[in-house]
Amino acid sequence: MNDLLESAGTVLDDVVALRRHLHAEPELGLDNPRTQALVLDALDGLPLEVRTGTGLTSVVADLIGDTDGPTVLLRADTDALPMTEDTDLEFRSTIDGRAHACGHDAHTAMLVGAARVLAARRHELSGRVRFMFQPGEEGFAGARLMIDEGVLDGVDRAFALHVSPNQRVGTASCRPGPLLAGDTSITVTVRGHGGHASAPHQATDPIPATAAIITALQTTVTREVDVFDPAVLTIAHVVAGTTTNVIPETAFFEGTIRCISERTRAHIREAVTRTIRGVAEAHGCTADIQLVDGYPVTLNDDGEAARFAEVCRATLGEDGHRLMPAPAMGGEDFSYVLQKVPGVMAFLGVCPATEPNPRSAPSLHSNRMKLNEDGLVHGIALHAAMALDRGRIADGS
Repeated sequence: MNDLLESAGTVLDDVVALRRHLHAEPELGLDNPRTQALVLDALDGLPLEVRTGTGLTSVVADLIGDTDGPTVLLRADTDALPMTEDTDLEFRSTIDGRAHACGHDAHTAMLVGAARVLAARRHELSGRVRFMFQPGEEGFAGARLMIDEGVLDGVDRAFALHVSPNQRVGTASCRPGPLLAGDTSITVTVRGHGGHASAPHQATDPIPATAAIITALQTTVTREVDVFDPAVLTIAHVVAGTTTNVIPETAFFEGTIRCISERTRAHIREAVTRTIRGVAEAHGCTADIQLVDGYPVTLNDDGEAARFAEVCRATLGEDGHRLMPAPAMGGEDFSYVLQKVPGVMAFLGVCPATEPNPRSAPSLHSNRMKLNEDGLVHGIALHAAMALDRGRIADGS
């Protein structure tokens, strides 16, 4: 597989051009029609069986090899984030309030490149490769909708890459077991009784109650959650009051919980609810609480993680694979795919060349996030290598 990097290099210019086109015209949610059209145009002429989604603007394309074998799914997400981009790129977003700040434009372009590389090496392919271009990763569970529409029918194993601007080019990182967290949103309205700010004893002020609740929630996590099965709780949005001399009737806050096991998620839900209600009651207030589970924990199959490690070293060199010491606490809807079939997700290094320290580079979801397009050639090659790999690592042999 050492020549896959060379093959990937032959399509790199087109991949970069496609990535920049996508970057300039980001689309949100489940409806990405311009992106879908660009993907279909880029795949046109390849020996693929192509179909599009009905409930979302997805693209599924199958490449069938010359001999029988497994069906390997390769996935890229296509949607952007509802935020403003603040970079100096010539191809920065042209649409206010939308930005490819999570690298999905690169994911889509790399998968198109992999389709071209694999189509040219079809004679080496045993079985089938299914290319999954999925909208709606950023909170819309597009993967689950595509599963409902049959994207996993007949699939034996699955693979996805996610770019990382905080990891150097030429490396990819992965781990068996939990890779990314499951998420739960918290939405709370604390209810008191309004009044004049000069006479707080005649009102029931929800603001100090809210402040006490938020502080108590941090203690709840550190005192009740096993440090080796961790949780992260962040309150990111607080709203209360209208002016300087009015005690409001209500205060509102919301945030997120991240866990790497469903056991801890169940425990933290109970502990958070108990803490909010108890502290609110101690202040004479009540609380309306909504806890909504989002994506599941992203669990890499042990065998497929071992397969990726071997493929990565064969493709990028012995120093190309990095074992992640711990999960990251972001969430991913590729988790729904991994609940159904054995598979693996990995991170691809795309740290900008101008950043001397990858850790200091603007991260995913930053308004200033950039990536090094030199790293895309490695992503193309890794997609192709995972599809072509005939090893039986997942079976232990």
